[in-house]
Amino acid sequence: MSTGKLTDAKVRTAKPGEKPIKLTDGAGMYLEVAPSGGKWWRLKYRVDGVERRISLGTYPDTSLVHARQKRDAARIQLAHGIDPGAFRKAQKAARVERGANSFETIAREWHTARAVIWAPGHAERVLRRLERDVFPKIGGRPIAELKAPEILEVLRKIEARNIPETAHRTLTNVSQVMRYGVATGRIESDPTRDLRGALKPVQERHFAAITDPPKLGELLRGIENYRGSPIVRCALRLAPHVFVRPGELRNARWADVDWEAAEWRFTLSKTATQHIVPLSTQSVDILREVEAVSGGGTYVFPGARSMRLPMSENAVLYALRALGFDGDTMTGHGFRAAARTILDEVLEWRVDLVEHQLGHAVKDANGRAYNRTSHLLERKRMMQAWSDFLDVLRTGSNVTAIGQAKGAA
Repeated sequence: MSTGKLTDAKVRTAKPGEKPIKLTDGAGMYLEVAPSGGKWWRLKYRVDGVERRISLGTYPDTSLVHARQKRDAARIQLAHGIDPGAFRKAQKAARVERGANSFETIAREWHTARAVIWAPGHAERVLRRLERDVFPKIGGRPIAELKAPEILEVLRKIEARNIPETAHRTLTNVSQVMRYGVATGRIESDPTRDLRGALKPVQERHFAAITDPPKLGELLRGIENYRGSPIVRCALRLAPHVFVRPGELRNARWADVDWEAAEWRFTLSKTATQHIVPLSTQSVDILREVEAVSGGGTYVFPGARSMRLPMSENAVLYALRALGFDGDTMTGHGFRAAARTILDEVLEWRVDLVEHQLGHAVKDANGRAYNRTSHLLERKRMMQAWSDFLDVLRTGSNVTAIGQAKGAA
């Protein structure tokens, strides 16, 4: 998530004047302080050259962090050609038309309440899932009238498309909406509780990964010789060094790169928590190279058709295929498994440091979850050692250099 000029302290201590005062944060968002002392978050944007504004909530009910999340979600809509203001009006009209207690109305209310604490990408995926597969079938039905067989019919149609994972995720979302309906007094019980075991089980799937150091070296040499798009080539080169999730890599924003600290800070797509990726000297060099191409835009790795959108989710995957690495050998996710395995088993870095850098939930000896800055200096050392080791593999140097990259077990 991008940050701006404002801080919590500046917002909290902002004083009213004789006329409304505007405190800008960035990317069109600002805080308006009324003479009465009221504080409103607003977003200014343009559609077809016409300037428009929408409200992002009032302070302190809507914090600076939540206002930025709402702004980022609105800008994602704009990037996809959706006017956030018109979308809100359409939502309101749908609620009036379909009734205050329809499933869709309750679901959208639930989604709005939860979206402020979710990562924008996750919030968008949940809403898209409901809009595509659920609302067209049962969205207009009164939520209190829905029974388990009717919901199962919706899920069966998703299963028929041979995407059982989506069917299970959709069931989870529908159940969450139903529980919200119970909590808000719209229904007495959650009918989805009777659907346990009704769906086909999801087979555990492991992403293909190269975890053997010499073979990983072959892959790294192949990446160096990639002659496709410069943007995709830089994304391929950076991926093994930072080993983030593919979606996090392709959505990387220049605003989240701190050159002075050599850090990349963003919101984890799965947990909506802040994550820090220490950037090795090699990673910085790659980013400087791609900056010459995309530095004037929002995304580090923009799409081939529009600089306003991130790179295609399959761009790295297709590049790996072009290099001769099939789906049973390597995937974009595979760089995470490679780092997890080699840092632990070969380079002997502490497992908790590796897991923390992967963005997994890690607890200390007292059972408390590490915060995003935990062991940052050690992680910086580890990430530099990892990049140095990747250089050893790529160049085919004497692997006795492994000892220099080893961490504390």
